[in-house]
Amino acid sequence: MHVLIATDGALDAEAAATFASALAGSGGSVTVATVVRIPRRLVADLKAQYGDQPPVSVDTDVEYVGAPKSGAQLERSWPGEDALIERYLSDKGDEICVPLAEKFEGSDLSVSTSAIEGDDVADGVMSLCSETGADVIVIGARGINAFQGLLGSTGARIVRRSSVPVLVLR
Repeated sequence: MHVLIATDGALDAEAAATFASALAGSGGSVTVATVVRIPRRLVADLKAQYGDQPPVSVDTDVEYVGAPKSGAQLERSWPGEDALIERYLSDKGDEICVPLAEKFEGSDLSVSTSAIEGDDVADGVMSLCSETGADVIVIGARGINAFQGLLGSTGARIVRRSSVPVLVLR
């Protein structure tokens, strides 16, 4: 069985790990995930506010962030917006998902983490559920940041929209 744990960092890691382990069963799998709202205008606003930044310590930005997908040239001193967003998502995944994923160390479960960008957290969780082939979703009863007032809005939408069972932890 595959368990998707959707968290914003407020979910009790011990409780989530205990329930997810029991649900997944021996040899099952768990994905610990978060959906992050990122104002895409932020990078452009920062560029406008702070102007050119000191050069990076590599010869070209391509060495720093990789070649842009479009083939366009990157501005010197500013990594591409997509690279910044990917880095931010990676950092958020490390901050929010990894501590919970570490609770599964020593188990026979296959555990992965995922941090994705999304304007609507419930839609993001439903997408992750579909992509991972989750058999059950575990969420918290209340959260912080994007999950604020969880069952008043986001959690209720997840419960209503989900085609798989949803376990709400208090």
